[in-house]
Amino acid sequence: MHAQGQDGLLSTWRSSLRSRGLWAYGLALVLVAFYIDLYWFDHFQPLAEALGLRSKWFLYGALYSVAMVGGGLRYLRLHGNSRYNRWRIGVNVGVQVLLAFALPFVMPLLGGVEFYPSYFWPLKWDLLLPDTLWQLPLYLAVYALVGSLLLSPVLAFLIGKRWYCSWICGCGGLANTFGDPWRHLTASSTRSWRFEKVAVHSVLVLVVLMTAIVSLKSTLSPSLPAFAGFADQTKQIYGFLIGSVLAGVVGTGLYPLLGPRVWCRNFCPMAAMLGLAQKVGRFWIRVKPDMCISCGNCTAYCEMGIDVRAYAQTNRSFTRASCVGCGMCAHVCPRGVLKLENGAPVGLRTD
Repeated sequence: MHAQGQDGLLSTWRSSLRSRGLWAYGLALVLVAFYIDLYWFDHFQPLAEALGLRSKWFLYGALYSVAMVGGGLRYLRLHGNSRYNRWRIGVNVGVQVLLAFALPFVMPLLGGVEFYPSYFWPLKWDLLLPDTLWQLPLYLAVYALVGSLLLSPVLAFLIGKRWYCSWICGCGGLANTFGDPWRHLTASSTRSWRFEKVAVHSVLVLVVLMTAIVSLKSTLSPSLPAFAGFADQTKQIYGFLIGSVLAGVVGTGLYPLLGPRVWCRNFCPMAAMLGLAQKVGRFWIRVKPDMCISCGNCTAYCEMGIDVRAYAQTNRSFTRASCVGCGMCAHVCPRGVLKLENGAPVGLRTD
């Protein structure tokens, strides 16, 4: 059964840790407490310094990398018979360890600046601020601009947001690996879909406005001192509510209760931007007609809460802005009904 990728659901609901049982609530409590302490206290700073790390955030990066490596090995043990899964998880873990942890740590030691090449605007919302760009070497400033405003949306249009959300992003990477045991907990109701569409695009609009407001701060603050205070307050509110509470405490701390993609699905501005490009782009999921047996594996394993079975039952190929192209729906289908494709045909369903 491991070789087919079908065995996960047989034991899922017997496990307290994976079915919102007592162990799941206990683990969620531990994770939430960890993120609260990490974001708003400094208890981890002495341990970071004792380990030779510059700050508690590098300690977090190390723990994050360990969680992804461990989760990735578990995932590949279950689903590594798929070449797509092997490459996807291997690249994702490698990017986290090398580009999101090791390289930013080493660069200042070699006389450079601390830079995270795997994060782009609007996920790293301050990357395109004038003050940020001026502090970067020219090649990194160009990389930040081109990567955020050109490369990211173009790739999403051509091959889907999967290139980032399932192959590069650290947030998605933790969900892909450490969070995989809880992928079936993601809500797939119409109500949750409606909330997702409003919430994630609202955050994207907020990031665009905030980037513009903070960028204008240095220009308008001499003549409008109150504007500088407003810009700083806006930045602080966003950092607290979006960057800490929703991305960390809720988005990761509640994996065992809400599934691993709460942040990615409902609040990530990068996912929202790439999803808009994907929806009008070339990525789609092809449904082979008259083959679905309504087993429900595809919907159960979708970490983004897409009711894939509803499309397969009615022979509708489709694209969805929220789909991260993890390929699990196709992987767990016992009849090979689903396939990830590029080059969407005319008349494709784009709900």
